[in-house]
Amino acid sequence: MKLIIREAKIIDPQSPFHNKKADILIVDGFIKKIATSIPNEENIEEIKRANLHVSQGWFDSSVSLGEPGFEDRETIANGLHVAAKSGFTAIALQPNSFPIIDNQSQINFVQSKAFGSATQLFPIGALTKGSEGKDMAELYDMKKVGAVAFGDYNKSQDNANLLKIALQYVQDFDGLVIAFPQDEKIKGNGVANEGIVSTRLGLKGIPNLAEELQIARNLFLLEYTGGKLHIPTISTAKSVELIKDAKAKGLSVSCSAAVHHLVLTDEKLEDFDTRHKVTPPLRTEQDRKALIEGILDGTIDMITSDHNPIDIEHKKMEFDAAKNGTIGLESAFGSLMTVLPLEIIIDKLTAGKTTFGIENSIVTEGAKANLSLFSPEGNTIFTKASILSKSKNAAFLGVEMQGTVYGIVNQDQLILA
Repeated sequence: MKLIIREAKIIDPQSPFHNKKADILIVDGFIKKIATSIPNEENIEEIKRANLHVSQGWFDSSVSLGEPGFEDRETIANGLHVAAKSGFTAIALQPNSFPIIDNQSQINFVQSKAFGSATQLFPIGALTKGSEGKDMAELYDMKKVGAVAFGDYNKSQDNANLLKIALQYVQDFDGLVIAFPQDEKIKGNGVANEGIVSTRLGLKGIPNLAEELQIARNLFLLEYTGGKLHIPTISTAKSVELIKDAKAKGLSVSCSAAVHHLVLTDEKLEDFDTRHKVTPPLRTEQDRKALIEGILDGTIDMITSDHNPIDIEHKKMEFDAAKNGTIGLESAFGSLMTVLPLEIIIDKLTAGKTTFGIENSIVTEGAKANLSLFSPEGNTIFTKASILSKSKNAAFLGVEMQGTVYGIVNQDQLILA
């Protein structure tokens, strides 16, 4: 493929072209030239868009797709296409399919399904067999064939000793352990954040303590064992403090925040709309502001959509019985633009590659063309027409968005939204 991207403002602090507007010539998957004006002498395909911006390709550290087993929710092929049109050149795939991705053959299967896609798929292997929390899965075998981390999606590890052993074991091959932070006993039958809203609505509450206690325990284990720990989708002010203190101690811990926790609060539950039933639950405005502050001061390393398609039979039902989760790829950039500065967003959508051991491509001559294309301008309302996923469980329906995603260039392919 040969392509000229016209008059693009480059957003990449690592690039010598940062904050400069230029043409970008791409040949056979690599950036051949960046200049103020590049002549088109070979009738090469060009792309030009209003207020076009270009950055390193975005990476989402938590995406569920369903396949294998739950293809009615989402397939790998369509899910990766949705990711591409949403500006993501890479995703980390959660292992919560059927069967669970807990062995070498399952890693190979999802990779084969992703072959040829513009958006690259990096599988997360389950930490325990069947994600049941009892016996450690075949971590080294999965690492050898491409697993980038190990965790049981949205399941807390009650067995502290198993997590301790896992943190020790993966150090032999530089593995990354993901520990979802929720104490199941304290959560109990809770379905919403414990507070004024849940009390008023008569919903059983999940206290912040359920998350914070588990984070504190896991950080103590990390301090004892060493190794690398990733804590996904934190949602409370105290969680930010705990991780900030752990980093100050020199512990190798990273964390993410989900887009919906940065933009929405439990006030959204007033209509008992199950699209807003997520794990962890939407918290208070105080927690939301603390997460924003954690993003700005560097405590929170990355932002994820925590994209989780759920079929209508398991979502459109009474609040207590509905499954947790929201799709989020399509709405990630536009909603983030309403609460954070552009350069911070780009940083938090690309920094996760380093944590997960994924190759990074700077926007410069000679580098691989791994680019996200977007504009920070323009206001729209997120509607059903905006949803590209097979499942429609979008927490952001009816929410005002800012900015536009134009697509991606990656794997020698151009995908336009």
